Amino acid sequence: MEIAVIGGGAAGYFAAIHASSKAHSVTIFEKSPKLLSKVKVSGGGRCNVTHQPLEISKLVKNYPRGEKFLKRVFRHFKSEDTMQWFESRSVPLKIESDGRVFPVSDDSQSIIDALQIEARKLGIKVLTSTGIKSIQPKENAFVLKSEKGEFIVDKVIVAGGGHPKLDGYAFLSQLKHQIDQPIPSLFTFNTPQEPIRKLMGLAVPDAHVKIEGTKLNYQGSLLITHWGISGPAVLKLSAFGAEWMHEHAYEARAIINWNSDFNEPKYLEHLQTYAKSHPHRKVVNYPLFDIPSRLWEHFCEKSEIDSTQIFNTLSKKQFNKMVQNLFCYILTVKGKTTFKEEFVTAGGISLKEVNPETMESIYHPNLYFAGEVLNLDGITGGFNFQAAWSTGYLAGISSVNNSI
Repeated sequence: MEIAVIGGGAAGYFAAIHASSKAHSVTIFEKSPKLLSKVKVSGGGRCNVTHQPLEISKLVKNYPRGEKFLKRVFRHFKSEDTMQWFESRSVPLKIESDGRVFPVSDDSQSIIDALQIEARKLGIKVLTSTGIKSIQPKENAFVLKSEKGEFIVDKVIVAGGGHPKLDGYAFLSQLKHQIDQPIPSLFTFNTPQEPIRKLMGLAVPDAHVKIEGTKLNYQGSLLITHWGISGPAVLKLSAFGAEWMHEHAYEARAIINWNSDFNEPKYLEHLQTYAKSHPHRKVVNYPLFDIPSRLWEHFCEKSEIDSTQIFNTLSKKQFNKMVQNLFCYILTVKGKTTFKEEFVTAGGISLKEVNPETMESIYHPNLYFAGEVLNLDGITGGFNFQAAWSTGYLAGISSVNNSI
């Protein structure tokens, strides 16, 4: 029996490996000359292979789209299974303090080698620079059309990744599946008119960022960039706010609390206490609340605090302005920037049309989907790869178990 896997990325390789057996011939079709390219660049070239094991109910909360669907998928294959799979193939893994899991080698090539060695061991054929132009169901088979000719196969696993535009899904048009509008997820906020951009490179460890007029908010480290703001707090917020931001043409007002340990009254209380304890210190020279010194200087300027002013001369108005800048700093967002090479697309095959117990199409028996081609996506931290391994695994074993 012939099984075709469309896409030579994480989900495609994992699906092919789990579909492989003596009774089945498996071929991976990859449109580009490169294989596992996203795996290569993930985590700055280290490959954030998954996230530390969590209860499924907690794990699925890290997926802005696909939470209910993945709750059923993860019952079959979750983070623990991913870690066991790679470690049993001589890839020791480590869990970092923030829960991200990397190979001990700190080299994504370790993950790529494990997948490719397993694929070779199983006799999986890999055709690069072979893009599939269409998938045509035909009786108990499928006809795959490519620039290199036609291929007739018994089963198909589509794991071709996400696409930024609808026409990227054109090769699926004959399958009559609904394609949910593709929109970017995981992006940084551009603030072209904000002076804070001059402080590029500065970071705070635990900020809280909210989109004004919505319930969208996230907490985590925040980085000031040449274009605006980035870091985990912003990237995760962008994922959960992807649809809202798209609808509002990436224009919004972001409200920042620069230290999540403090609320408005606590900021004021701490400032006043410090002023009483150190009345003769220059305000600009003594940054508080884990604020970097240059950012603290910026806050002083915005609070109309003179560079020579000492704490015991601060007026009530100046105290209140400083608290405002610390707790409720407003940035005007206009536009976005894709986060490095680790772009993620929300949108794709509608989850309503795929069985989460098997990854099989509800319209076409023996047609399966895996990975980012589906309308599911996770925040940063190894969650997108976990979705790829889990859906790939399930599509692979289902294609074998549901033999025709």
